[in-house]
Amino acid sequence: MPLSALSLRPPLALPPTSNRRHRSPPPVSHLPPLTRRHSVLLAGPPRAGAADMANLAAASPSPPTLLEYMGRAGTPADLAVLVAHIQGACKSIAALAASPGNADLSRAKAAGSEAEAVAAGRDAPKPLDELSNEIILSSLQSSGKVAVVASEENDLPVWMCDDGPYVVVTDPLDGSRNIEVSIPTGTIFGIYNRLVELDNLPMEERAQLNSLQSGTRMVAAGYVLYSSATIFCISFGAGTHGFTLDRSTGEFILTHPSIQIPPRGQIYSVNDARYFDWPEGLRKYIDTIRQGKGQHPKKYSARYVCSLVADFHRTLIYGGVAMNPRDHLRLVYEANPLSFLAEQAGGRGSDGKARILSIQPVKLHQRLPLFLGSMEDMLELESYGDVQQKVNPGYEV
Repeated sequence: MPLSALSLRPPLALPPTSNRRHRSPPPVSHLPPLTRRHSVLLAGPPRAGAADMANLAAASPSPPTLLEYMGRAGTPADLAVLVAHIQGACKSIAALAASPGNADLSRAKAAGSEAEAVAAGRDAPKPLDELSNEIILSSLQSSGKVAVVASEENDLPVWMCDDGPYVVVTDPLDGSRNIEVSIPTGTIFGIYNRLVELDNLPMEERAQLNSLQSGTRMVAAGYVLYSSATIFCISFGAGTHGFTLDRSTGEFILTHPSIQIPPRGQIYSVNDARYFDWPEGLRKYIDTIRQGKGQHPKKYSARYVCSLVADFHRTLIYGGVAMNPRDHLRLVYEANPLSFLAEQAGGRGSDGKARILSIQPVKLHQRLPLFLGSMEDMLELESYGDVQQKVNPGYEV
């Protein structure tokens, strides 16, 4: 589908990027002006903690918007501007994902493009993925606050400007294969401070090292769920908070302040058609909790969407554990941001053996097993030891 068919304005030029060609990105739809209610971005009290913000939300006559929330929490102005641009991009992606004709855009491209992506460690590209990537890149560039962005859709990090204070890692549209059948999808992102001590290095090396920071250095992370509602869930390191898009005003409104994942749930989320490829420890864990013979006396139920953001969002709200036990999900722009959010909500992110945020990335598209969920469920799962799937016969779906 040509970009003109999406009624987007003429594209902005991007700086040199990876060794993979992509079109110049269209600008995102207009961002809310920083006036009236939004002027709070530029000044505010010292940063508030999760309990303070919960009290503020409860005391407010109406729930704050995302921009108002950042102002009240004392979010640094540069970071608030960056998040405002990300939310604008995600509104555009939400409209794109819900538009007629998106089924064709969600299908994989020709075999040549797929081979290039697989060689780089990425998934096969789809037009909808690439359009979402262009929207994100354009928005980040126009914010003026981003030095480098590492995206699932690019082989190498994209250097944007030398003085941008932040580094962004992102999966612009996770689960795009589900668009054709109207199953929820999502955007995932993480934000780091630029490593100023690397500023004298060559640009390519500087971009790579900034993008491979440990998850423990993350300053903010979030996801946006595109479903029956569009939900923007974010943490600045003081709790995890959910905002729902009010389509009548175009604003994200605080609807889930200070989310706390239950210490234990009663739902597990995994593709158990792969049961016979699992290691003994994982099979034993699933068999045990399904029969109600684990540490929790009730029988667990299975719920699996095969859309990472959707499965994680349900787990965050209801508790339990969501997992992909094989080396499939990406550490940098999927596992790290979601583990940051899980921990800020009182949960845990693990590769089955170690805390995700403690793992030092060595490659941009590095893959690993991922387990996310309630603290008690996660500790019980890890106690079985052998839960990482090493057999991978090459699944088509």
